[in-house]
Amino acid sequence: MNPQQKGFEGSVGIETFQGRLRLRLPRQLYGGKQKYLTLSLDDSPENQQLAKNKVKQIEADIAGDLFDLTLVKYRSQTHIRLVQLQEETHKALTLLELWDKYTEYRKPQIAPTTFLHSYQKRYLNAIQELPTQDLSNAVDIRDYLLKTKTPSTAKQLLIQFNACCEWGVKVSLVTDNPFKGMVEKIKIVKDETEIIDPFSHAERDAIISAFLDHPRHCYYAPYIKFLFMTGCRTSEAIGLQWKHINHDCTQITFSEAMSKGIRKDTKTHKSRKFPCNAKLQYLLLDIRPKNYKSDELVFPNRKGQPINAATFLHNVWSGEESKGKVGIVTGLVKEGKIERYRPQYNTRHTFVSMALEAGVSVVQVAKWVGNSPEIIMKHYAGTIKHVQVPEF
Repeated sequence: MNPQQKGFEGSVGIETFQGRLRLRLPRQLYGGKQKYLTLSLDDSPENQQLAKNKVKQIEADIAGDLFDLTLVKYRSQTHIRLVQLQEETHKALTLLELWDKYTEYRKPQIAPTTFLHSYQKRYLNAIQELPTQDLSNAVDIRDYLLKTKTPSTAKQLLIQFNACCEWGVKVSLVTDNPFKGMVEKIKIVKDETEIIDPFSHAERDAIISAFLDHPRHCYYAPYIKFLFMTGCRTSEAIGLQWKHINHDCTQITFSEAMSKGIRKDTKTHKSRKFPCNAKLQYLLLDIRPKNYKSDELVFPNRKGQPINAATFLHNVWSGEESKGKVGIVTGLVKEGKIERYRPQYNTRHTFVSMALEAGVSVVQVAKWVGNSPEIIMKHYAGTIKHVQVPEF
């Protein structure tokens, strides 16, 4: 059965939309605007005939200049309602509502883990945090993302919103894609993990104190201290096991990392030795269980599993403002104890900058954090402050 029947110009057409029959009314009846008369009828041979009878009635009224623009005449017997597709149906859909429909479409096409962690958690949480979900305010949504997220995160989210709306246009759920072309205007200069913006000494101490004093997040205080005291990558701290630390906790071997629950080697594919100072040694000895096993995680989450870096950043470090959850660092920014928000990865930049300011050689710092001296010089040379000129 042909779902769309089109006759001469000005005639009434029969269409199938989402499994239901509707009548496409001539545009000239409503000043050029396309309007539809939706029937409460499934698409079947019997109902097609009923629709044809209704078409004959309406076309006869049009020819005799008796057409009822309110459609009350045609609605009373068949329980049909006017649907102004371009103005009413589309206007009712928010970004969140459209996203729900889009994810159901995408679900069979992607891996279950990707669907769960990206589509139903990461992207969905980002949408729920938005100050508005009205698609007519797409520019405000973009500006909010650029203001509250890193450039690459904002760009990734806009790519997803763009794909969602493109699909919405194709299936006639929205009239246009308000995010089209936005992504191309966002320029990522370089990998944000290499954008050097360290915390000051006071800011570092404020973050550590805030974790220690928090009634729930104090559990993660040792983890935060460790990041500031070693400058290691997040994945290296998450994957660290007690077998990687010698018995008296004076030396750490960074040889493995963990990302999204998968254990692998380090980013540089090389292991490195890190000497523990007295403070770090005390920290490790203090948190090490009495009857620990070599393959136990040094910094597990509350359930004894590896910390999920994205979840930690979202729920603990930055928080969820839309749900009234203020993260540790976001809260400190509001209190004026931290000048501006920076992601948790910047603990690494803080360690490197402070080590260089303390007079540790570039070569030594590079060995400690698993970078080359050239990379350290390239990215950190302009961040060192208050270095005293030595006396010769």
